[in-house]
Amino acid sequence: MDILGNLPIFMFLALAVLMFTGYPVAYVLGGTALSFAMIGYYFDYFAFVELYNITARIWGGVAEKSILVAIPMFIFMGTMLERSGIATDLLYCLQVLLRRLPGGLAISVTLMGTILAATTGIVGASVIMMTLLALPVMLKRGYQIELATGTIAASGTLGILIPPSIMLVILADLLSVSVGSLFMGALLPGLLLAGLYVSYIFILCLIKPRLAPALSKDEGPTSLLTLFGLVLRSFIPPVFLIVLVLGSIFFGWATPTEAGGVGAFGAILLAAVKGNMNYATMKDVLVRSAKTNAMIFMIFLGATAFSYVFRSLGGDGIIATFFDELGIGPIGILFLMMLVVFLMGFFFDWIEIILIILPVFTPILETLDLGSHVAKEEFLVWFAILLAVNLQTSYLTPPFGYALFYMKGAKIPGVTMQHIYRGIIPFVVLQLLGLLTVTLFPDIVLWLPRVLGL
Repeated sequence: MDILGNLPIFMFLALAVLMFTGYPVAYVLGGTALSFAMIGYYFDYFAFVELYNITARIWGGVAEKSILVAIPMFIFMGTMLERSGIATDLLYCLQVLLRRLPGGLAISVTLMGTILAATTGIVGASVIMMTLLALPVMLKRGYQIELATGTIAASGTLGILIPPSIMLVILADLLSVSVGSLFMGALLPGLLLAGLYVSYIFILCLIKPRLAPALSKDEGPTSLLTLFGLVLRSFIPPVFLIVLVLGSIFFGWATPTEAGGVGAFGAILLAAVKGNMNYATMKDVLVRSAKTNAMIFMIFLGATAFSYVFRSLGGDGIIATFFDELGIGPIGILFLMMLVVFLMGFFFDWIEIILIILPVFTPILETLDLGSHVAKEEFLVWFAILLAVNLQTSYLTPPFGYALFYMKGAKIPGVTMQHIYRGIIPFVVLQLLGLLTVTLFPDIVLWLPRVLGL
């Protein structure tokens, strides 16, 4: 066995082990890259001058990418909306509108998660917000703990898929495809998942009404005029922001980066209209947004260094040879890729997964041809959405599902980690069903980009 020729394999294994040490991911990626660059240099497998290429790639691949400017905009928008109080009013409004449906409160939470996903795109903010707002209410109404926690965790993670999504911006950059194509391509799959959640809750609560006691019919506004005022005050503002952000892209009024600015400005307006815009709010939002943005871009820098050293040491060739020798064909390779991503979701966050896996997968993706199932020119858009749907499960799958820890961190009395783990199982199954549906019917992803000419 040529040990030095397999340095990329040892590099990947070292990364996998170091990920569990608890050190920041950005430093693990960068440190592993530099360590193996030095090992490669010592054994004449890596030229010292190539370290300058890492700096050039960081500048040209991250710092100069104008599309990445959308990320801090969307982070700011989500953080501002978290402080604006919109979610509280929205949940109450949806509760009242859906009070006569089986599982009406759980369905309201799912719809609220869908709307928040289309306005924030930040999973942590959505899950924590809905846990604090909705979980105590659901438990007070007598909802089964597993149903309540599973509903909140699953609907809160829709922000990773439904545009505007930070993950889609990053995927577009890494795969060199249009952000607009991914935004429009992810819209129907995101709504499909939300529809699967709602259908499951409705059918389950129809069969077992004891799991979700109905709300009182006299709860909420007593007149049609009051109800209309509630909808106008609580439902219209987030929908208006969705139209501002997605509509500006949809109608070609703005690029996704410009739409991020529109969304950030819209979030400020909504906070001002609600009377929640002041110096303390703005300072808190800016500080939290800056910290989140710094964390994401530091991971970018570390991942850029890792992918360059990995490829320079011959990692591309090893991976390509491995897939060729499997002899499983394009469909088999695609299935294996999705399986690897799903299994990594048990242990790693989505940004860690895509920044580690995509540089490895990209050379293989360029050679895949699924024939009439998906046209070659549309393949990367379709694959990116498959990846996004798959990665949504990484927030839910134990032991390291981030949504589960966000929820537990809210410290709602009576809710244990066992309740949360049991609650997410049916929703993970629904997500896999959604992934299978999008895989078998590519037009779910590709129809909107085709219609809009993206």
